[in-house]
Amino acid sequence: MFDWDEANIAHIAEHDVLPKEAEEVVLNNPLDLEEQDRNGESRLMQLGETANKRLLVVVTTPRGSKIRVVTAFAANRAYREFYAAHKTREDHGEKNSS
Repeated sequence: MFDWDEANIAHIAEHDVLPKEAEEVVLNNPLDLEEQDRNGESRLMQLGETANKRLLVVVTTPRGSKIRVVTAFAANRAYREFYAAHKTREDHGEKNSS
C-alpha cells in the first residue's frame, strides 16, 4: 500500500519520524490540510495522530496503486492548536469542511 525506498525513509528520519508512524497517520482518519500540484504531481498534506498519539503532518503523493510519503514531521504549535480545536468540534458533533 505504501511506496518506501531509502530516499523517503532517510528524509523523514531527518525529522525523527518512522515509516510506521507516517503510515499510521495516513490510515487513522487524518485531517486533510491542503492539496497542491507540485511539478505535475498531486500532493496531499494531512494532519493526524500515530497509534501513540504523536501528532504529525504527513505529505503524500499517489504512485500507481501505492501511496508515497514525500515528507513527515512533528506538528508545530499552530498545527496542534488547529487539530485540538477541530477534534473538540468533532467531539461535540459539529462538522468542519476545512
